[in-house]
Amino acid sequence: MRAPVTEVIEAHRVLARLVGPLDDEQVRAASALPGWSRGHVLAHLADNARMFARLAEHALRGELVPAYDGGVDERNAIIEAGAGRSAAGHRAELACQTAELESVWARLGDTDWDRPVTFRNADVAATVYARWRETWIHMADLDLGVRPEDWPAELACHAIDFLLCRLPAGTGVRAEDVPREWSVGDRTGTMVTGRVRDLAAWLAGRTPATSPVAAEGLPVLGPWPPHPPQGRR
Repeated sequence: MRAPVTEVIEAHRVLARLVGPLDDEQVRAASALPGWSRGHVLAHLADNARMFARLAEHALRGELVPAYDGGVDERNAIIEAGAGRSAAGHRAELACQTAELESVWARLGDTDWDRPVTFRNADVAATVYARWRETWIHMADLDLGVRPEDWPAELACHAIDFLLCRLPAGTGVRAEDVPREWSVGDRTGTMVTGRVRDLAAWLAGRTPATSPVAAEGLPVLGPWPPHPPQGRR
């Protein structure tokens, strides 16, 4: 499947419109993520774009670099340092980093999307999908009016693909509003049904508009898919 660059660029535009009216007090207010203000979410979104641009830039040179030289500690420190920006500062940083990311992507040729990166030991195309997820999921976390029910259906289907590993083996997932069904291995266990955006929100640990259902009760979700060790296997 092609990398959804056009779709990510549109998500960036939605995000820019969402944060356009914010004032400093709103930025300091709590987000829907425990322990994070909206400023933390915005700092993360800006730095996430910077990180993916860095990986793509080095991939074009045939270089593999870590997502963060200092690992998760560096990532967390960058978010904490940026969280306290003013609303104008967040808008400027977000605009700068998303523009840089889109600029690097625009320089990639057809075969460049297959270039390896250390992020999840994958390729550049996988970082585009990751940015798609990050942007829409965290827009919901900002608690500014964008909800999981606003996510594009294609994004919701992709999120289910990515997060299916959180379910126990044998679990089936069926969307009621699009012709899609998933399973974790052979479907021998419970079947979870719901609208595709609600299923994606549930798997992403966010609040769906209507909770998915299962005859035996919803299964307990496992952890978020882990990042493999730095480097490429």
